[in-house]
Amino acid sequence: MDPINSVSERGRRAPYAADPWTSRGRLCPEPVSPTRTEFQRDRDRIIHSTAFRRLAHKTQVFVPHEGDHYRTRLTHTIEVAQIARALARALSLDDDLAEALALAHDLGHTPFGHTGEDVLEVCMDGFGGFDHNAQALRIVTKLERRYATHDGLNLAWETLEGLVKHNGPLTDRSGAPVGRYAGKGVPAAILEYDARQSLDLWTFASAEAQAAAIADDIAYNAHDLDDGLRAGLFDIGDLLDAPFLGDLLREIEARHPGLERTRVIHELGRRVITRFVEDVINESRSRLVAGNFASAAAIRAADRPVVTFSPAMAEADKAMKAFLYPHMYRHPRVMKVRREAAEVLERVFKAFAATPARMPDEWAQAAAAVPIDGSWEARRLRIVCDYIAGMTDRYALSEHRRLFGSAPELR
Repeated sequence: MDPINSVSERGRRAPYAADPWTSRGRLCPEPVSPTRTEFQRDRDRIIHSTAFRRLAHKTQVFVPHEGDHYRTRLTHTIEVAQIARALARALSLDDDLAEALALAHDLGHTPFGHTGEDVLEVCMDGFGGFDHNAQALRIVTKLERRYATHDGLNLAWETLEGLVKHNGPLTDRSGAPVGRYAGKGVPAAILEYDARQSLDLWTFASAEAQAAAIADDIAYNAHDLDDGLRAGLFDIGDLLDAPFLGDLLREIEARHPGLERTRVIHELGRRVITRFVEDVINESRSRLVAGNFASAAAIRAADRPVVTFSPAMAEADKAMKAFLYPHMYRHPRVMKVRREAAEVLERVFKAFAATPARMPDEWAQAAAAVPIDGSWEARRLRIVCDYIAGMTDRYALSEHRRLFGSAPELR
């Protein structure tokens, strides 16, 4: 039977919203819940997963021991989920699906932020590479082992397709890779799953997935700005000549002359989020009205995303990224830590690749079951890669210390 809240839940959705009552289902069929929709169940499964808990101790930009108030992958994820849900509600979408996708979007990230991803991409060169979206799919379809009858979380089709395609189609209709995968091909993990349950890689994902993706952009723009100011990587004065940000600061000064620095930072962050969110709502409503979409399938079949920035705000987004890239992500302090973190993961990977038996029993036994020859080498290294990708920052340092007797401070 339908969940107890089905009437109220259905009544507030637009025709183009994803509908949990007509979901394409799960790879392993399950009885319908009497109290929750399919997307609510997915959200709850993600929150209770081991991979989700690990986000509390994975780097966003700063490693955790640099300060208690900087974002981690988990706090970033929570902020993304709040924005995604707000966008979905404003656009009459299924906010549970949008929230589930926001909560899952970074499950595949490595220790030490993008540094870890870069290291594993190099280490796995020639053996399938590394892609955090593909790794997230591996986690929710294979690596999480919480159920007696199947691996993974057995999420609904709409959640899986949104996880994989939230940034747009991966291939054209003929199967040729497009976008970020045009030069290197779609990751094997995605193709392997797609062969079992087609995710329609040539289409856009649902509007809910698009809302989660743009919420990610909004959240990290705002909180990286906040973290960078608090860390002293740049100061308020450095922002005055930056497009968009300078205007917001002058607006704050005009309304609150002489406001203390801490409050200015908060006011700036609130305004950044508010302007972006309101812009996305207005632009998306215009696109939805113009497209006259009658179903979620029509959203997927569209020739462009429907949840997005206006052209003017897209320029503001680019301007923020253009400021943050040299002033924060490539700041000498951040780069020093990134170099040391990269060395930690490189050494740990090489040690386990050479002697898989040095991994914990479960992982060592899995690697030992794979013959070390020819094409089997890729499978053995993938096991090592999965183990390292799942590590938290502090566990990676602990493993380095166990293997080599010491670990850097990363400060």
